[in-house]
Amino acid sequence: MILNKLNIHAVNKDKVTVPEYAIFNLPEKVLQFGTGVLLRGLPDYFIDKANRQGVFNGRIVVVKSTDQGSTSDFDEQDSLYTLCIKGIENGETIEQNIISSAISRVLTAGKQWDQILELAASESLEIVISNTTEVGIQLVEDDVYAKPPLSFPGKLLALLLHRYKKFNGAKDKGLVIVPTELIVDNGTKLEEIVIMLAKRNNLPNGFIAWIKNHNSFCNSLVDCIVPGKPDAEQISNLQTELGYEDNLLISSEVYRLWAIQGDRKISEKLTFAKADKGVVITPDINLHRELKLRLLNGTHTLSCGLAYLSGFDNVKSAMDDASTADFISNLMRNEIAPAIPYKVTKEQTDDFSYKVLDRFRNPHINHQWLSITANFTSKLKMRVVPILLQYQEVFKSAPNLMALGFAAYIRFMKPEIQKGTEVFGSFEGKKYLINDTKAAHLADLWNKNSQDKIVDAVLNDTLLWGDKLTIIPGFSKAVNQYLSKMDSQAALKEMVKSEIAKIQS
Repeated sequence: MILNKLNIHAVNKDKVTVPEYAIFNLPEKVLQFGTGVLLRGLPDYFIDKANRQGVFNGRIVVVKSTDQGSTSDFDEQDSLYTLCIKGIENGETIEQNIISSAISRVLTAGKQWDQILELAASESLEIVISNTTEVGIQLVEDDVYAKPPLSFPGKLLALLLHRYKKFNGAKDKGLVIVPTELIVDNGTKLEEIVIMLAKRNNLPNGFIAWIKNHNSFCNSLVDCIVPGKPDAEQISNLQTELGYEDNLLISSEVYRLWAIQGDRKISEKLTFAKADKGVVITPDINLHRELKLRLLNGTHTLSCGLAYLSGFDNVKSAMDDASTADFISNLMRNEIAPAIPYKVTKEQTDDFSYKVLDRFRNPHINHQWLSITANFTSKLKMRVVPILLQYQEVFKSAPNLMALGFAAYIRFMKPEIQKGTEVFGSFEGKKYLINDTKAAHLADLWNKNSQDKIVDAVLNDTLLWGDKLTIIPGFSKAVNQYLSKMDSQAALKEMVKSEIAKIQS
């Protein structure tokens, strides 16, 4: 039995949350650019939940921007799909299956542009959501009258122009536009590009003023791991359990955050926020960005080299080791949290840290440490160096666990083999690709410096960090001491145990 509206009555409601038929008649209030799993697992989840609670009462029309692939699965299933939520929350295991009815239909921009324009001019439309990847929010030369325009900003501009003409520039017909692309100030940048395209297309000043004054481009931040479609074995087991076939089924972790920059006016439009505390509408989303960037991403970055060289393939396996889990927890809570270069309280960092640790322990997320080492250097510069400098400013000393993480970075970047532009490292006979834009530069530093000089060579390299990190008292010495002992997995694990023992004594 395939999942669709005709068969939904036969679904076992003890196994999965099933939508009421009344939801299928709700108006189309949201236009969404992107069919990806992040959108379906996060924003669409919130809207579906709100609809089930009778709060938002609106459905989503999804725009597929490229002609690659097909919408046949969405068409055959009436855009219904199962979201399997699995993870740990407050130390408890959570497993929930939901049939999402948030999406009403999926349209392809290249083939159904006229239908998309028709929706843009509808009375019911209020919100635009996007996730076109970071590449999507870029300025390219575009024709607003093409069918369709080439870029996402071009398509959005065309829709706004069509709506403006339809409603004669009515002030109350502007839209709330919330991009979720993973770039800082995504809403602000999208608006700037749309305005520039409008000017390049010689569009009327009155229309440009309408965009600026009566449409709201909201910066937003999303945080949720949505791995997407499980593997074949998991799919088979789930479909046997649920009793139906679902080619759109996806999985998601329990934790989810959608922080949207906005005021009371925005809250009045985005009423789905009332259905789940994971939607946060606030005048300033920078607090949420800092917490995620430092406590989640920064901890990942400082731990990945150490964990991988210690023999742990994924985050969950590292969290299953008591000493490594203590290292990660203490690094996050006792060194990174108090040095976040933003006004934040201990209560806020503690709350976020405990949630992150629950996420790291999730047995359903196979997050590979080697994947996290991608662009290791730039991640350290962006996520960790500001914390290091702030730690020294606040505590006038070097953070030992950060120093251990930095030593592991330097050891991880040691070249063993170079093939063309590719650099490979090796540890205890295990070869690995150093997937880093600075891999060749680090290889050159290693080749030119002996073991006792490599630390200062790396830490003093302003090309890498923008600052000389040897200015931090005691940091170079600590990194040197750790690096000198990194000759085996056993040695790495012993260093971790020793540091944790010092903290706990």
